[in-house]
Amino acid sequence: MNFSTTRRRRAKRGFTLLEVLVAAVIMGVAVAGLMSGLSASTRNAARLSQFDRATLFAQQKMDELLVASEIHRGQPLQGIFDPAVTGGQQIGWDAVILPFETAPGAGPGMWVLDRVQLEIWWMDGQTRRSFSLEGFRRGILQNGDPTHVP
Repeated sequence: MNFSTTRRRRAKRGFTLLEVLVAAVIMGVAVAGLMSGLSASTRNAARLSQFDRATLFAQQKMDELLVASEIHRGQPLQGIFDPAVTGGQQIGWDAVILPFETAPGAGPGMWVLDRVQLEIWWMDGQTRRSFSLEGFRRGILQNGDPTHVP
Protein backbone atom coordinates (compact mmCIF):
# COMPACT_ATOMS: atom_id res chain seq x y z
CA MET A 1 0.00 0.00 0.00
CA ASN A 2 1.50 3.26 -1.02
CA PHE A 3 1.02 6.76 0.42
CA SER A 4 -1.61 7.96 -2.11
CA THR A 5 -3.86 4.95 -1.47
CA THR A 6 -3.79 5.56 2.27
CA ARG A 7 -4.59 9.19 1.72
CA ARG A 8 -7.61 8.36 -0.48
CA ARG A 9 -8.95 5.97 2.12
CA ARG A 10 -8.74 8.62 4.83
CA ALA A 11 -10.52 11.14 2.62
CA LYS A 12 -13.39 8.66 2.08
CA ARG A 13 -13.85 7.96 5.79
CA GLY A 14 -15.33 11.44 6.60
CA PHE A 15 -14.99 13.44 9.82
CA THR A 16 -13.46 12.10 13.00
CA LEU A 17 -15.46 12.03 16.22
CA LEU A 18 -13.31 14.81 17.66
CA GLU A 19 -14.03 17.09 14.68
CA VAL A 20 -17.77 16.49 15.01
CA LEU A 21 -17.68 17.25 18.76
CA VAL A 22 -15.74 20.48 18.23
CA ALA A 23 -18.17 21.57 15.52
CA ALA A 24 -21.16 20.75 17.79
CA VAL A 25 -19.68 22.80 20.65
CA ILE A 26 -19.07 25.79 18.36
CA MET A 27 -22.61 25.59 17.00
CA GLY A 28 -24.01 25.26 20.55
CA VAL A 29 -22.21 28.40 21.71
CA ALA A 30 -23.40 30.32 18.64
CA VAL A 31 -27.02 29.21 19.08
CA ALA A 32 -26.97 30.02 22.83
CA GLY A 33 -25.70 33.54 22.09
CA LEU A 34 -28.32 34.04 19.41
CA MET A 35 -31.13 32.85 21.69
CA SER A 36 -30.12 35.16 24.56
CA GLY A 37 -30.05 38.09 22.12
CA LEU A 38 -33.51 37.19 20.83
CA SER A 39 -35.00 36.94 24.32
CA ALA A 40 -33.61 40.36 25.27
CA SER A 41 -35.03 41.83 22.05
CA THR A 42 -38.43 40.28 22.76
CA ARG A 43 -38.50 41.76 26.28
CA ASN A 44 -37.57 45.19 24.95
CA ALA A 45 -40.22 44.97 22.22
CA ALA A 46 -42.89 44.07 24.80
CA ARG A 47 -41.83 46.99 26.99
CA LEU A 48 -41.88 49.33 24.01
CA SER A 49 -45.36 48.21 22.97
CA GLN A 50 -46.62 48.93 26.52
CA PHE A 51 -45.10 52.40 26.32
CA ASP A 52 -46.59 52.97 22.85
CA ARG A 53 -50.04 51.92 24.07
CA ALA A 54 -49.75 54.25 27.07
CA THR A 55 -48.71 57.14 24.80
CA LEU A 56 -51.78 56.69 22.65
CA PHE A 57 -54.04 56.77 25.70
CA ALA A 58 -52.13 59.80 27.04
CA GLN A 59 -52.71 61.69 23.80
CA GLN A 60 -56.41 60.83 23.87
CA LYS A 61 -56.83 61.90 27.51
CA MET A 62 -54.85 65.13 27.00
CA ASP A 63 -57.10 66.03 24.05
CA GLU A 64 -60.17 65.45 26.24
CA LEU A 65 -58.78 67.58 29.07
CA LEU A 66 -57.79 70.43 26.76
CA VAL A 67 -61.33 70.85 25.41
CA ALA A 68 -63.27 70.12 28.63
CA SER A 69 -64.16 73.62 29.82
CA GLU A 70 -66.42 72.31 32.61
CA ILE A 71 -63.48 70.98 34.66
CA HIS A 72 -62.75 73.22 37.65
CA ARG A 73 -59.23 74.54 38.07
CA GLY A 74 -57.24 73.07 40.95
CA GLN A 75 -59.43 69.96 41.20
CA PRO A 76 -57.37 66.71 41.08
CA LEU A 77 -58.70 64.26 38.51
CA GLN A 78 -57.94 60.58 38.06
CA GLY A 79 -59.23 57.52 36.32
CA ILE A 80 -58.49 54.11 34.87
CA PHE A 81 -58.95 53.21 31.22
CA ASP A 82 -61.34 50.36 30.38
CA PRO A 83 -59.39 47.05 30.31
CA ALA A 84 -61.44 45.99 27.26
CA VAL A 85 -59.88 48.90 25.37
CA THR A 86 -56.36 48.55 26.79
CA GLY A 87 -55.96 44.90 25.88
CA GLY A 88 -56.33 43.81 29.50
CA GLN A 89 -53.47 46.01 30.65
CA GLN A 90 -54.05 48.23 33.69
CA ILE A 91 -53.50 51.84 32.56
CA GLY A 92 -54.62 54.90 34.52
CA TRP A 93 -54.15 58.65 34.73
CA ASP A 94 -53.93 61.55 37.18
CA ALA A 95 -54.42 65.17 36.12
CA VAL A 96 -54.83 68.68 37.43
CA ILE A 97 -55.57 71.97 35.67
CA LEU A 98 -54.02 75.07 37.18
CA PRO A 99 -53.68 78.68 36.07
CA PHE A 100 -50.36 79.23 34.34
CA GLU A 101 -50.56 82.91 33.52
CA THR A 102 -53.10 85.52 34.55
CA ALA A 103 -53.27 89.27 34.26
CA PRO A 104 -52.50 91.26 37.40
CA GLY A 105 -55.62 91.54 39.53
CA ALA A 106 -57.39 88.87 37.47
CA GLY A 107 -60.87 87.89 38.59
CA PRO A 108 -63.91 86.02 37.35
CA GLY A 109 -64.72 86.64 33.71
CA MET A 110 -61.12 87.41 32.72
CA TRP A 111 -58.93 85.36 30.39
CA VAL A 112 -56.40 82.92 31.83
CA LEU A 113 -53.83 80.54 30.38
CA ASP A 114 -54.19 77.12 32.03
CA ARG A 115 -51.58 74.39 32.36
CA VAL A 116 -52.96 70.86 32.08
CA GLN A 117 -50.66 68.43 33.92
CA LEU A 118 -51.27 64.78 33.09
CA GLU A 119 -49.53 61.67 34.39
CA ILE A 120 -50.18 58.34 32.67
CA TRP A 121 -49.27 55.16 34.54
CA TRP A 122 -49.41 51.46 33.71
CA MET A 123 -48.46 48.23 35.41
CA ASP A 124 -45.54 46.22 34.03
CA GLY A 125 -45.86 43.08 36.13
CA GLN A 126 -45.49 44.34 39.71
CA THR A 127 -43.76 47.56 38.61
CA ARG A 128 -45.69 50.79 38.10
CA ARG A 129 -44.32 52.80 35.19
CA SER A 130 -45.38 56.32 34.29
CA PHE A 131 -44.62 59.47 32.36
CA SER A 132 -45.95 63.03 32.53
CA LEU A 133 -47.28 65.43 29.94
CA GLU A 134 -48.36 69.02 30.08
CA GLY A 135 -50.46 71.06 27.73
CA PHE A 136 -51.85 74.57 27.72
CA ARG A 137 -55.27 76.00 27.00
CA ARG A 138 -56.99 79.35 27.18
CA GLY A 139 -60.02 79.82 29.39
CA ILE A 140 -62.07 82.26 31.40
CA LEU A 141 -61.78 82.44 35.19
CA GLN A 142 -64.89 81.39 37.09
CA ASN A 143 -65.95 82.17 40.65
CA GLY A 144 -63.95 80.04 43.09
CA ASP A 145 -61.09 79.29 40.62
CA PRO A 146 -57.59 79.76 41.98
CA THR A 147 -56.02 82.84 40.43
CA HIS A 148 -52.46 82.50 41.68
CA VAL A 149 -49.84 80.89 39.51
CA PRO A 150 -47.99 78.11 41.40
